[in-house]
Amino acid sequence: MTTGDICRYLDQQVPPALQEDYDNSGIQTGSYLIETSSALLTIDVNEQVIEEAIQKGCNLVISHHPLIFSPLRKVTDTTPQQRTLILAIKNGITVYSAHTNLDSVYGGVSYTMAAKLGLQNVEVLSPVREKLVKLVTFVPDGHIQQVRDAVFDAGAGQIGNYDSGSFQSGGEGTFRGNEKSNPFAGTRGELHTEKEIRFETIFPSFRTSGVVKALITAHPYEEPAFDLVPLLNKWNHAGMGCTGELRKDVEAGTFLDLVKSAFNTPHLRYSGNVTGKVRRVAVCGGAGVSLLRDAIAARSDAFVTGDIKYHQFQEAGNDIILIDAGHFETEKYSMEIIYDLLIKKFPNFALRFSETNTNPINFY
Repeated sequence: MTTGDICRYLDQQVPPALQEDYDNSGIQTGSYLIETSSALLTIDVNEQVIEEAIQKGCNLVISHHPLIFSPLRKVTDTTPQQRTLILAIKNGITVYSAHTNLDSVYGGVSYTMAAKLGLQNVEVLSPVREKLVKLVTFVPDGHIQQVRDAVFDAGAGQIGNYDSGSFQSGGEGTFRGNEKSNPFAGTRGELHTEKEIRFETIFPSFRTSGVVKALITAHPYEEPAFDLVPLLNKWNHAGMGCTGELRKDVEAGTFLDLVKSAFNTPHLRYSGNVTGKVRRVAVCGGAGVSLLRDAIAARSDAFVTGDIKYHQFQEAGNDIILIDAGHFETEKYSMEIIYDLLIKKFPNFALRFSETNTNPINFY
């Protein structure tokens, strides 16, 4: 097995296309061609983590936060980041990161937070937009199943908890092949009419190349006609944050204790009225306070995230209990997602959770 096998699989399961524009998820340094038998999972990558990987014989490090976040103008030994990069390169260690795409993918970081809090009926808080494409094609009667199955296998037709979603209608298509053609039906140079099925389905835009390849391979026509139509719809199967409900109403103080326990943090910063009860909860890992209005619009009683500023606490007022549980604390379980993905696909691949504490913040 190579590092490329692992990285390409993660690209399929946690598509880099879902990352924010400012992000730099994916391979950070190293090679796709190196044989590997184990990986070290970590939130951040620093010199201590690379040393730990060397000690444990892991030539692949998978992190949540990218090692290279902004473009580098030089690589020297003058900053911790650059020293980490040099150390990884010298020791042949490949570094791969899944950041905001791991936040946005269905079942991602915020879903892990929701699970730690015991939330039910969990939904995406702020779904992504303009990430869906509609495929429309025309298939001769009798060949629709092979085409349909091929594009479904390539990732089309999934809508929420349903798959194999499509629409079909009958009609007639016409075509005339020139002297260089090899028509499926009819005669070169003569207009031909064929009974066809209009087939429509949708898929995420990052699946386009695979779906089109599957369509062309399975379609009986020499040159099948198809349309790809970008959609403005929300896609409720991906996005930032999520919202859900506790099993029952709890006192606000009890909920604050639950947050401290779930994320193993000695201190919380919060604002809002804590004399009432909490049932509906919104969460977002890391710095997610930009979703405050979404949390309020979802009628959440509390919103748990990190990196909240003074005036953002003011903005929340008494509309919601706004809780800062810490950036690291709300994301530290993210590598459990990567572990579960990889262990199902590669059960004999050794995965180790880093024992290095990379949280730069201490409490006194």
